[in-house]
Amino acid sequence: MSRFNDDFSSIVDSSSATGWLTSILQLGGWVGALSAGIFAEVFTRRYTIFSGALWVILGSFLTAGAHNGSYLYAGRFFTGLGVGTLSAVGPLYNAELAPPEMRGFLVALQQFSTTLGIMVSYWIGYGTNYIGGTGDGQSDWAWRTPLLIQGIPAIVLALGVIFILPFSPRMLVSQGKDEEAMQVLSHLRGFPPGDFLLQVEFLEIRSEVLFERRMFAQRFPHLADGKSVWRREFAQYMNIFRTKDNFKRVAIAGLIMFFQQWSGIDSIIYYASSIFQTLGLTSGTISLLATGVVGIINVVVTIPAIMIIDKIGRKPLLLAGSIGMFVSMIITAVIVAKFQHDWQHHAAAGWTAVAFIWIYIANFAYSWGPASWVLISEIFPLSIRAKGTSIGASSNWMNNFIIAFIVPPMIKGIGWGMYLFFAVWLFIGAFFVGFFVPETKNKTLEEMDIVFGSIVASQEREMFATVRNEVGLTRLLEASNRGEESKSFKEDMSHVEAA
Repeated sequence: MSRFNDDFSSIVDSSSATGWLTSILQLGGWVGALSAGIFAEVFTRRYTIFSGALWVILGSFLTAGAHNGSYLYAGRFFTGLGVGTLSAVGPLYNAELAPPEMRGFLVALQQFSTTLGIMVSYWIGYGTNYIGGTGDGQSDWAWRTPLLIQGIPAIVLALGVIFILPFSPRMLVSQGKDEEAMQVLSHLRGFPPGDFLLQVEFLEIRSEVLFERRMFAQRFPHLADGKSVWRREFAQYMNIFRTKDNFKRVAIAGLIMFFQQWSGIDSIIYYASSIFQTLGLTSGTISLLATGVVGIINVVVTIPAIMIIDKIGRKPLLLAGSIGMFVSMIITAVIVAKFQHDWQHHAAAGWTAVAFIWIYIANFAYSWGPASWVLISEIFPLSIRAKGTSIGASSNWMNNFIIAFIVPPMIKGIGWGMYLFFAVWLFIGAFFVGFFVPETKNKTLEEMDIVFGSIVASQEREMFATVRNEVGLTRLLEASNRGEESKSFKEDMSHVEAA
C-alpha cells in the first residue's frame, strides 16, 4: 500500500529489510512450535492453545499501532510465537479428540480454516486499500486496519478455550483422570459411558498410556518417579533418538514439512502481489485483485480435499498435487524466461503465467496443504506425540522463515529461475513421499505403531499384550468376538482399577 510504503520507506526500499519484516514472524513461529511440545505436556493442550491466542493478540496490537520499524518487527515476532504454538498444538489436539474415521477430516479442517483466513485477509487488504483514497491521499488506517483485525479471531479463540474447549481425553488419561476422560469421550462421541465402542476406545487409550509409561521407566529409571517434570519432558526429546522407530517418525514429520515449504507455496502466499507485478500486472490494485483470487482458489479447492482425505488417503493426494505443482512451475518458468522483458506487448502471456500460478495454488490446496498437517498429527506414539508434532511444526516454520527471507532477492535477481528452483524441490518431494512415507488413513492413533513396524521386539510385544490384559481390553474384545453381551462399563472398570 502506498501509505505503508511512505511510512516505512526504509524497510520497503530494501529487499533484505522486506524479507526480514516478513520472515521474522516465521522465526517466532519456529520458537513457538518447538516450545509447544513441552508446554502442551506440562500445561495441557488446552492452556497452551490459550497462551498462543494471547501472543497473537499482543502482536496484532503492536503492529497495528506501530510508528516505527521496531514495533513492526516486535509485533510480527510475537504474532509468530502465537501462531507457531497454535500450529503445533492445534493438529495434535484435534487428532486426539477425533474418532479415527474422521481424524483426517477434522485435522484437515484446520487447513481449510487457514486458507479461509488467508482469503479473508487478502480481500480485507484489497478493501482497506481505498481508505482515504489511493496514492498520496491514502490514510494510515488503510494498513493499520488489517493488522488490527488480525487480533479479533485470537480474542474469539481465547474466549472459546475458557468456555467451550474440553481437555484432551488422552491427556486426561495420562494424568490419571480416567473418569473425566470417559466423560469427555462420551460427550464427543455422543454415546453413553457403557457403550461397547466407547469402552474399547477408552481402554485402547489407557493401554497405550500405561505401555508408554512403563517403557519410559525402563529407559529413564531415574526419572520414573515423575517428580522432575521439566527434566522428564526434556528426556522425551532424547527418547526420540533412542529408538529407530521414533527417529523414523520424527524424520518423516520434519521432511514432510521441509518439502511442503520448499514446494515454494509461501513464496506465492506472502509475495503474490509482488510476483504478479513482475508478470506484467503493474497496477498495485490489479495485483492485489489477482492475489485475492489466490485466496479464493485456496479455499474452494481445500473443501473437497477435507471431504475425501479419509477415503483416498494421504499419499495419493500428495503425489497428485506434486505432479500438478511441478508442471505449473515449469510452464510458468518457460513463459517468464521468454517474455519477462516485454510484458507490455505480451499481456496474454503474462495472464497465462498468472493462470498457471492459480493452478499451482489449486494443486497445493488439495494435497500438501491439508495432508502434511494430518500426517504429523497422527504418526507419533503418545510418549512423544506432543514433542514429535512440535518438531514437525517447527520444521515447517524454520523452512518457512528461510523461504520468506530469500524470496524477495530471488524475485529481483533470478526471475524465471525461481520457478525452476521450486520445481526441482517438488520433484524430490514427490520421490520422498512415494518411497518413504507410509499410508495412515483409517488407523487409530494406537494402531499407528503397527504401520511403522513398532512393538516388534519380543519384550515390547509381551509388555504391550500384558498391558492390554491388565486394563481389560483383551477380555472385552474376546467377549465381543464370541458374541457375548458386554458387561457394564462400571463392572469392567472394577477389573481395570484392580489391575
